[in-house]
Order: sequence, then structure tokens, then C-alpha cells
Amino acid sequence: MLRSLIRLGAVAGVVSLAACDIEVTNPNQPGTDRVLATAADVENLLGTQYLRWHVAMYGSLSNTWGMAAVMSFEDFSSLSNNCMGQRVSIPRAGNDNAIGNGCATEQARTYFIHHEVARISSNVLGQLATPGFSLGSGARDARARAFAQFMRGLSMGYLALVYDSASVVVPGQAGDDPGELYGYKQVMDSALSALTQAITLANAPATGADGFPLPASWIPGPTSMTSSEFVRLVRSYRARLRALNARTPAERAAVNWDEVIADAQNGITADHFNTTNTVTGPFNSWVNQWLAYTTWHQMTPFVIGMADNSGAYAAWVATPLAGRGAGNASFFMTTSDQRFPQGATRTAQQDEFALTSCSAAGSVCKRYFVNRPTGNDQFSGAGWGWSNYDFARLYPWRAAGDAGQGQNGRFPFFTLAELDMLQAEGHIRKGNFSAAAALINKTRTRTPTATQPGGGLPAITEFNGTAPVPGGADCVPKVPVGPSFTTIACGNMLEAMKWEKRIETAYTHYMAWFLDMRGWGDLPEGTPYDWAAPYQDLQARQRTGSGIYSVGGTYHVAAKGTYGW
Repeated sequence: MLRSLIRLGAVAGVVSLAACDIEVTNPNQPGTDRVLATAADVENLLGTQYLRWHVAMYGSLSNTWGMAAVMSFEDFSSLSNNCMGQRVSIPRAGNDNAIGNGCATEQARTYFIHHEVARISSNVLGQLATPGFSLGSGARDARARAFAQFMRGLSMGYLALVYDSASVVVPGQAGDDPGELYGYKQVMDSALSALTQAITLANAPATGADGFPLPASWIPGPTSMTSSEFVRLVRSYRARLRALNARTPAERAAVNWDEVIADAQNGITADHFNTTNTVTGPFNSWVNQWLAYTTWHQMTPFVIGMADNSGAYAAWVATPLAGRGAGNASFFMTTSDQRFPQGATRTAQQDEFALTSCSAAGSVCKRYFVNRPTGNDQFSGAGWGWSNYDFARLYPWRAAGDAGQGQNGRFPFFTLAELDMLQAEGHIRKGNFSAAAALINKTRTRTPTATQPGGGLPAITEFNGTAPVPGGADCVPKVPVGPSFTTIACGNMLEAMKWEKRIETAYTHYMAWFLDMRGWGDLPEGTPYDWAAPYQDLQARQRTGSGIYSVGGTYHVAAKGTYGW
């Protein structure tokens, strides 16, 4: 039987011949015992697993990020490339998993690679548990065990985030055993357990040489991964995964927010950067493509329009969906949020901030968004997707990197603002509004400088869950309100938190807006909120017919939610 799930290159290569009592070993198909035969083999293989995990999400356009971006309004494109065009329409199409569907490659990539990482990391742990086997010292063994559990947690955690089900791979599991499929909640439980074990192992005293910090190549970046820095990173990911696994507002409310708050308070203390490299990775193909500013990308008004103070967003919301953008009119707005270009006219905004001002190596764009040159307007697909605005924050990385070569240099894969907003959301849900406001105000009120953009918005000073954010007619954000959802009003503290999180995490990590918006109930009605296990794997498990999910019905789709979309 085909074992699609186990694409590891570390399966048994022993062939038993019934005609005679001998075994023939194929040296070109190495077994797990030979791949992990020596300490050097084990450590070298383990040290590549973060990059392997990374490449599933950031090393190719053939994954679910493009679909998720257009479904959550983080991006707009009507191109059929990588199934964006198949998912961008409203009403939404389903996540078709039928045999031979055109999106099969994109839908399978993360699933298979992350199962591979989970399997290899589990095999490493199994080998380290073998009596008499050691990498050379107790400290070195403990470091490897901690990192292997970290990789098990990350890989299974993202399988839970993206798919409705996956396999839980454990140390000692036979190489030809694909494991049972479990629902996303059970898979996430296993992921969180693995991360907890990583923390315990990293914190435990160990003897001998060559313990922490991690070798620099294991997690390429400017941070030396001492045991304490490693634990902070693990706790940050644990906070993210615990909160983002929710599919509905009810599930989001039921998250253990005390645990999220505790992890966020003890997580990273500054943006976590990976040093990207277009040759050896990790790198970020989707962001690179979006920042090319072609028909792959523009910022639809659905979310960014919440910052408008000109009345344009109010008029846009009041217009029926099919009429938005009529006459090839792309959306223009003015706003007091300093992360957007400033000026009362389009020409003024283009003059106030242009990409040429931050195209040099190591530079910083003073705005997160840009009003593109008029000649670069894109009029394709539904008119509700058109606007004047492109995402600009990461443009210096794409243009010149740290030293003049684009895509080579530091990239913020986990921002401190994200961790702050996870903590703030927990405080809001626990009723600690003053603590939440202090965290929201960090980026909301920050005065922009040459090296650090900020919102420059008035601070939240009313500590409750109902008061509108300050600013009056200039308030940010303004959100559609019921019952008709054709009018807007100033949002409350929760909406201010959501605004900060969207703006500060846009394009920084895999499916950022999508994973939050499904749990908040902000996706358009009928948007599928996860993907089925790839049909290839379901076939390998001898499932047929209705056992392989296909488009149709109400399978895992969002209800009409917060904004009436």
C-alpha cells in the first residue's frame, strides 16, 4: 500500500528472499538505523530540520498561503496562480480535495513536509533513547532532545493549524507505520506537549561540553540561541499555536488564555529574525512575489479601509459588493494612522512616501503601506479588490537585504507586537482591560521615527470592552456594524487589538490574517477555514468515495460573522 504520508528517505531497505535464507540490503535506499548510525549522522540530520520545516511554508509558492491570504483580505489577486483565483471570489469556493483537483500540489506541500519533519525528529529522539548511544556528553544529548521536541511541536502544530486532521508521530513508531489520523484539536494537544517537553529539557541541568547555545546553522539568525533564548522562542510559538488553532469564535473564547498570557509574558523580548538566504534558506517566496507589485498583489479595502477618516470607507461599505470599484475607480483614503502614507490627495501621498526612499540595503520604510504610482494600478478581478495601496514594510528586504542583495538578510518571522497582542487578547477575555490597553498602546501610539514606524494614534484610556476607541471622526479602526452592516462606527478595545495585530503582522508569517480571522469570526460567510488531509494520503489509507472530502455542503466553513461579510 502506498504510504504517502511517510516521505522520509529513511525507510527500511531490507528485502527478504523467500527462496533462500539471505537478506539483501540496497545501499541506495538507506534504512533508519543506518541513516542515524553515528552521532555525527544524528546531529547533522537534526540540525537541518528547522530549515526543512521552514521550506514547507516559506520556500515555495506551492502551498496554502496564497489561498489563505486572499480569503482573509491580507492580499488581493485574481490570478489563477497557486489557486488564488480559485479562492478569491465572494461567495467563496470550497477547498476542493477531490482526486485530481487543480490545487492538490498547494494543498499537500505543508502536510507532507511537516509530517516528514515530525517523523525525522521522532526518529532522532528514538535513537537518543537507545542504551549506550550518545552525541558525546549529557549536555549535547539534552540540547538535541530539546531541539527535536521543538521541531516535533512546530511541525505537528502547523499541521493542526492548517488541516482538519493529521497523524501524530511519536518516538519509536515503526518507519512503515503512517499512524492514525486525529482531529486538529488532538494533533495540537500533542504539539503543545512536545513544546513543553522542549522547554523542560532546555531548562534541565546537564553535564559535559557542547550544550547550549544551539549551533548557529540550526536556526539561522542574529540571536545566539542560549537555553534561555531558546525557551523564550519555544514559549512564543506555544502561545501562537494555542490561540490560533481555534476555528470559530466559540473555540477562540475557550482557549486557555491564562497559558497564552503566561507564555507571551515569558516569550521573545524583541522581534525574532531569521537570516534569509536565497540559496540555502530559509527564505520567503510568497512575500518576495507579493512585493513585486504586479497583479499578484494589492491591499483590498475590506480591512485597511478601517483606518479611513475621509468618508471613502463609509461610502464603500454602503455600496453593494458588485458596485465597488465601478468605473475602474480604485479605493483612496486618508488616515491619521502614521503607518499609511499621509496627504489629502493621491499625488500628495505618493510624494510623501515612495519606495525609492527605502530601497537601499538595511533601510527602513517610514510607512508600512504605499500609494503606488498611478501608472501601476491593477484593474483585474472583482472591483471590491481594487485600491491604491500596496504593502511596503518589508520592501527593503526584498530590494536589497542587509548588504545589497535582495532577500538575503534579516526577516521578522515572529514580531514582538504579535506576542503583545496575544497577551492583550488574553487580558481582554479575562476582563483585565487596563493591562490590555497598555499593550495595545505600544504600537498604536508609537511616534514614527526614521528607524521605527508607529501608528501615532491617541491612546486608549477607557478600560472596558464597550467604549469606542478615541479619535472621534478620526478614530481607528472603524468597523461595519449591524444590523445592515452598511454603516460604520468606531471599534472597541477588542477591535483596536485586532487592528494592531493585523497591521503589525501583515506578511510576516504563514497565513497570519487567516488564522486569526477565522477564530475571531471575521472571515466572509462560507469561507473554508481549514483544508482536508490530501487525497493522496487518504487513498493510501484505503479511503474512497465520501471518505475523501470534496467541495460542497457546509464542511468546515465560516458563518456570517463580525462585520456581516
